[in-house]
Amino acid sequence: MKFLIALLGILVVFGLAYLVSNGKKKIRYRPLIIMIVLQVILGYALLNTEIGTFLIGGFATVFESLLGYANDGISFVFGGLTTVGADSGGAPFFLSVLMPIVVISALIGILQYIRILPFVIKYIGLVLSKVNGMGKLESYNAVASAVLGQSEVFISVKKQIGLLPKHRLYTLCASAMSTVSMSIVGAYMSMIDPKYVVTALVLNLFGGFIIASIVNPYEVSEEEDILEVQEEEKQSFFEMLGEYILDGFKVAIVVAAMLIGFVALIALVNGIFSAVLGISFQELLGYVFAPFAFIMGVPWKEAIQAGSIMATKMVSNEFVAMLDLTKQTTLSARTTGIVSVFLVSFANFSSIGIIAGAVKGLHEKQGNVVARFGLKLLYGASLVSVLSAIIAGLFL
Repeated sequence: MKFLIALLGILVVFGLAYLVSNGKKKIRYRPLIIMIVLQVILGYALLNTEIGTFLIGGFATVFESLLGYANDGISFVFGGLTTVGADSGGAPFFLSVLMPIVVISALIGILQYIRILPFVIKYIGLVLSKVNGMGKLESYNAVASAVLGQSEVFISVKKQIGLLPKHRLYTLCASAMSTVSMSIVGAYMSMIDPKYVVTALVLNLFGGFIIASIVNPYEVSEEEDILEVQEEEKQSFFEMLGEYILDGFKVAIVVAAMLIGFVALIALVNGIFSAVLGISFQELLGYVFAPFAFIMGVPWKEAIQAGSIMATKMVSNEFVAMLDLTKQTTLSARTTGIVSVFLVSFANFSSIGIIAGAVKGLHEKQGNVVARFGLKLLYGASLVSVLSAIIAGLFL
């Protein structure tokens, strides 16, 4: 039965993407079929094989170690607070989940500085371009987004931002919204099972190309298909390290501020809806998103609850939704896994402003173009999350 529901889900996702396609006759189906098959193979390998378990375990162990090292620095600065938090059942969320972003950001900076990350990103992107039928720039950008983040990635291709037509710019921005940055992966792993985080990272990479190939199909000529990556300004090692540490701290502060605002506002809106209608805003949204939860493989009896968490992610962000998910005690393990995969992306309303602002900071005219197709970006990125959850649901 779950295979029939998954097939229905894939057809619904493709249909919804086809509805808003700006070039229905240009869609190339061969790369789509190849990428769907790759998603299924990778989903099975990661969730149902010993090799997948070993790889995910290794990945999780690395991040667990990094979080342990991060805790040394956090304890040194916030020792009293972490002790109080431990006595009351756990360190404060800001310290245990968000502060490690600083350390992981610093590590990314070091790998950038010694040229390991640029090499890996560039050549994985080149290999992907052979599979997805898109340009080298689009493939590079998708891999780079998963490492550098949805705003920082545009700096690495800033020389080409002003030269890109609207359709190629859309694909770059769609990749940035569909993936998550490596600096924040450790925070996710402290909230949901690492195997779902890793699975979502891999599936979203291909899912972004699949949906973009339907919503925004085009071909890139040899003359246009030039990958020119912006070299970072030469800095000393400690200048670079200080910059990445501060960048990581800024990300942690921004996420904390958004959590405070969104959690409080959702509580306020829930209170108003409960008083007026007798049902909370999140419960109401749960009914809207329940059909999507069902085609992802969630049993109908849990679909409204799952749909509420999915809606929370879209109207606020994935952190708020993950916090809601951790509070759920009645959801089955299968539903928890499917919803977890759905949550691992930047597909929410606030990301529209972040991405448009990042591009505008590099090229004002192109930033305005991005802002105009912002809702279409969110629509496509949300379909990517649904597709990844459907594929994962086949093996849970």
